[in-house]
Amino acid sequence: MAKKKGLIPNIRITYNAPATLTFALLSALVLLLNTAFGRNLIPALFTAPGGPRCPVAFNFREPLDYARLLLHVFGHADWNHLVSNLAFILLLGPVIEERYGSPIVVLMMTVTSLVTGVLNACFSPTQLVGSSDIAFMMILLASFTSITKNEIPLSFLLILALYVGRELVGRPISQNIATFAHIAGGLCGSLFAFLATPRRRAAEKKAAAPAAAERSGRKTEQAEPSRRGGFRRAEKPSDSDATVVGTLEL
Repeated sequence: MAKKKGLIPNIRITYNAPATLTFALLSALVLLLNTAFGRNLIPALFTAPGGPRCPVAFNFREPLDYARLLLHVFGHADWNHLVSNLAFILLLGPVIEERYGSPIVVLMMTVTSLVTGVLNACFSPTQLVGSSDIAFMMILLASFTSITKNEIPLSFLLILALYVGRELVGRPISQNIATFAHIAGGLCGSLFAFLATPRRRAAEKKAAAPAAAERSGRKTEQAEPSRRGGFRRAEKPSDSDATVVGTLEL
């Protein structure tokens, strides 16, 4: 009996979110290499130094300390720490990349990591490791997509309360200072929600441009017979022809 064609669909795995997936793979690779090198790799390269009261304080004369301010997001204390952060990042990252594009997401991650590392080096008495600031930034960005001018979703408030509560409850004061650095870094990264134009809306504008040009061409053709007759009827301006000043895209 011949097999029927088309019953089994062609399924392939796609690298749908390059920035998010690359970040997750690099974080897992760093933790694997750290285990292979006797757990010395993450403390040496992927841990942000603390403030003046920290045993490992930031040294302005050490070039590697400047790199640690950015690279600390790739280091994690253990696999539970990594999985808890990647659970948020892998869930929200693809949605954010589809909305803003991979280059903008990479820029958001870089700014968030740098701001968090600098704040930790200035104020925290402990070192900083992990990507909790990236996860918090993505939570805020994903929540901003449903916030309107007059409404704030209850789900956004609950997620914010649960995440901040998880970070603060049951930790000593010294670790809470590092947590506030995480939160501040996430807030700075999420400011891109107000500064960046979503890629989808930009594409919709490009698609609407030819249609607007076609409508204006039709109006010109309809105006020609009236010119031949010696008079032309004034056309009522449509909503698409109205001039809008001072629009702000979110």
